[in-house]
Amino acid sequence: MVWKNGTVFTEFILLGISSNPRTQATLFWIFLIAYMFTLLGNVIIILVTLTDNCLQTPMYLFITNLSFIDICYSSSITPQMLKDMLSTEMKISFSNCVAQMYISLSLGESECILLAIMAYDRYMAICYPLHYTTIMNRSVCIKIATGNWVCGFLLSISHVVLIWKMDFCANNKINHFLCEAPGLLSLGCGNIFVIEFAIFVIGVLILMIPVVLIITTYIQIIRTILKIKSIDGQQKMFSTCSSHLLVVTLFYGSAMTVYMKPRSYSTPNMDKTLAVIYTIIIPMLNPLIYTLRNKEVKRAVKIIFLKGIKMHIL
Repeated sequence: MVWKNGTVFTEFILLGISSNPRTQATLFWIFLIAYMFTLLGNVIIILVTLTDNCLQTPMYLFITNLSFIDICYSSSITPQMLKDMLSTEMKISFSNCVAQMYISLSLGESECILLAIMAYDRYMAICYPLHYTTIMNRSVCIKIATGNWVCGFLLSISHVVLIWKMDFCANNKINHFLCEAPGLLSLGCGNIFVIEFAIFVIGVLILMIPVVLIITTYIQIIRTILKIKSIDGQQKMFSTCSSHLLVVTLFYGSAMTVYMKPRSYSTPNMDKTLAVIYTIIIPMLNPLIYTLRNKEVKRAVKIIFLKGIKMHIL
């Protein structure tokens, strides 16, 4: 690739999270363990929801999709980051950098949309229980889930195109541990206000539209729950929504801080810390949130675990 002053570069250098070797070594083991837990936890969620007949409902179909997205999302970033932590020079080619940005953005945007879909699913189940199974049938849910993936991978093309057209300075060092729009924008030369503003607007639309939908649906859900006279009934309804609300708060809180603030207000350390939250911590926590706070999932996990012990004994 040719940069603005005529210098030719074919790769970027990722500066990583820390320049201290001891800190890097410690973080390597922490992130490796977190990644293993991410894979294990999400695979368990997928296996449980696919094999237990009681979990063949729209809500668990979407949870399965969320687990699969988290596996792919974390795998598009963490292995490269772990490899870089063991290297003296953390290099990534321009094409691989763009590919990583595109894939991670696509999966992140798919998760944004999916969390809004899951909120709508809870809205239909709680506010219109008599029509729920008719409206949210398996065929409709599969189409919604497929459309979610398609939308995520189509919407992220705009970011890649804008970054591709940007003029870069004679500097190929990205002060980050992954390739994403904020880090690449920091290398931009000349008047990149239009590109920066376009990426900001796209980020606002992709994040805010689902957030508005989630808030709207939960306002209706809370109104419906408060009309229930039984305290136990209210608690049961709130418990079905609490896990989703916790995931929404963690994911959108960190992502919106990165993508909805002007570049002048961002700092590399803040961006890297927030990126760790939504690329490593949240994919690891999602299975724990849905397992520990969901009686049906815990029951299914126990059944599969006991079956595994019996088969091992026999």
